[in-house]
Amino acid sequence: MQLTLWTYEGPPHVGAMRIATAMKGMHYVLHAPQGDTYADLLFTMIERRSARPPVTYTTFQARDLGGDTAELFKTACNDAYERFAPQAMIVGASCTAELIQDDPGGLAKALALPIPVIPLELPSYQKKENWGASETFYQIVRNLCKPRAADADFNPRSCNILGPTALGFRHRDDLAEISGLLTKLGITINVVAPLNATPDDIRRIPDAAFNVVLYPETAETAGRWLERNCKQPMTTIMPIGVSATREFVMQVAKLAGVDATTVLEEQASRLPWYSRSVDSTYLTGKRVFIFGDASHAIAAARMAKEELGFDVVGLGTYSREFARPVREMAAKLGIEALITDDYLEVEAKVAELQPELVLGTQMERHIAKKHGVPCAVISAPVHVQDFPARYSPQMGFEGANVIFDSWVHPLMMGLEEHLIHMFRNDFEFNDKAAPSHLGHGSSRPVEAPVEKKEGGWAPEAEKELQKVPFFVRGKARRNTERFAAERGLTLITVETLYDAKAHYSR
Repeated sequence: MQLTLWTYEGPPHVGAMRIATAMKGMHYVLHAPQGDTYADLLFTMIERRSARPPVTYTTFQARDLGGDTAELFKTACNDAYERFAPQAMIVGASCTAELIQDDPGGLAKALALPIPVIPLELPSYQKKENWGASETFYQIVRNLCKPRAADADFNPRSCNILGPTALGFRHRDDLAEISGLLTKLGITINVVAPLNATPDDIRRIPDAAFNVVLYPETAETAGRWLERNCKQPMTTIMPIGVSATREFVMQVAKLAGVDATTVLEEQASRLPWYSRSVDSTYLTGKRVFIFGDASHAIAAARMAKEELGFDVVGLGTYSREFARPVREMAAKLGIEALITDDYLEVEAKVAELQPELVLGTQMERHIAKKHGVPCAVISAPVHVQDFPARYSPQMGFEGANVIFDSWVHPLMMGLEEHLIHMFRNDFEFNDKAAPSHLGHGSSRPVEAPVEKKEGGWAPEAEKELQKVPFFVRGKARRNTERFAAERGLTLITVETLYDAKAHYSR
């Protein structure tokens, strides 16, 4: 484990909390000391849930370590069953309690409670939150679902939607958007899980013809098990962006044996209109850096490249379990993937690549602000502001509209920054003013002049560079530095800047 100021994922028992909190009739008994009891804070403050998460802690203290902490756990299980009367229970240990080795699964089994009790083995020092959520959902499905018989009767136009959880990035709205698409196709939704599902709903999963896996980080492992044991095929396309949504609709229609023509003709996205319009030429070739969980990062890279004409200069993920598909996507883009859970490495890569837009997590939002670059959030971990009260999906045709607004508008604002230079003698506008769409209180002035030195930029050249409109200033800097390097110039002067401009204008 690494001690750090920020982290992309919590320990695996937080992933288990996300599954338990998403469900109904499920209770999580967590063997944990007082310091690990922060579920209320996560789910009621960040996601603004109106009910407490269904988690009971043993909350042992230092003085209990000399006694019988196993007895504390058994008492907590009995109390949780009597108080909450759940349909099923999951039990496990937090990262700290794991060191005690009390075996919560064995202790709970010895209690012989009249409900299913599912033990979780979540190695806190090897795995993290998304893996914990995936493993928890898989164990619940494996323990509650019975393999479907070869001659079992089911509706061929029915499916389950797997993957939405508590604390998921736009999961509530994605679910509504995809449910609407499936309904338009004439497909019956059998079960949605884990979000709002009960243990009895989980038992009904094998009754559907196939599974729609919305979030592979959470549901792919369970989906593969259902594919093997219940003969249920699963979708493999994440419907983010117009092209991916169309492919998803066709994949689902093929699995269900329905005609998708009407739904595809009725697509309600304005993104294709923008891509065909003259306005799109202002942003063609914009340098974009993308980082997040693997599925959202891959989907964002495809959408940025194919639908908006951006130049993806960086792509990475903190989801090490899904590093291979991210590397494959990066190879298609001609770049090297960044696989890391250290935000300082991500910040160093942003500084190196000098993108004009960052698409990332809450951490990248802070990094981008520090470097004076616009940013849009595409993936968890997220802040409370990324759980909007309005309908704001990322998936489907409406999701493409939302993404268009989130990604393009910060860059379009840059087109107006030349006004700062036209009125730079006014007290409200000056060379050190940050671009309007980046907010206030930046940790340093954007592209501040540097002291004169033997190499690099002369102060007069830096000042002249500030006159270049914000939205092309980064490109002007890179072109000038390349021009100087090719000619062996160590100091970039005003003359070098204009010589480079003339050279690249030919």
